[in-house]
Amino acid sequence: MDETKIFRRAVVTWASGGAGAAAAAGTARELADTLPVRTAVLVEGVSDLVAVETLAARHGRDLEAEGVVVVPLGGVTNIGRFLALLGPRGLDIGLAGLCDAPEEDHFARALEREGLGSGLTRADMEPLGFHVCVADLEEELIRALGPARVQQVIEAQGDLRAWRLFRKQPAQRERTVERQLRRFMGTISGRKSQYARSLVDDLDLTHVPRPLDGLLAHLPTRPARASR
Repeated sequence: MDETKIFRRAVVTWASGGAGAAAAAGTARELADTLPVRTAVLVEGVSDLVAVETLAARHGRDLEAEGVVVVPLGGVTNIGRFLALLGPRGLDIGLAGLCDAPEEDHFARALEREGLGSGLTRADMEPLGFHVCVADLEEELIRALGPARVQQVIEAQGDLRAWRLFRKQPAQRERTVERQLRRFMGTISGRKSQYARSLVDDLDLTHVPRPLDGLLAHLPTRPARASR
């Protein structure tokens, strides 16, 4: 496992506060200096992590070399804990993030508690590096590509039969194709991550969803220093 993944795993264990948290804190602190880590991107789950890293790679960027680590929160309610550990009161590294619209208020309140603003709106959070998907990452990608192209990607992934069967379910028949596609991607464990990668790979880089584009543009591009 490379050091960036070790750092990410250590931060997640540290934030959990459970067994091994103290040791994980030591590991995270050490690696934050030796890698060094310049910015932590806080995202809700693994599919968001995959999307950010895939988009960066498509732009020819090496986030690890740039000192950027994408960290999945494992649930939006954990945002405050991660901000406390990584922000000004903790490791004091740069922060950025991506969340879905229903979780926007959680992010705003947590940023305010860390002294990073007051009465934060979506427009206020963007200069801080925090961007909001409407309504979620899957919806952003489906809208950017269009339903017809997304279904071509589904076929290329070998899921066309599963998709056709899914659409025939009674609960899906009255939904728009966009809503069906969003639901389809969340029906099996790992499918969101699979399609986060494949849909981002298929994007026209001149039509990247605004939250992803804004987040990547916010991240530092200079190579990280050898030490902090």
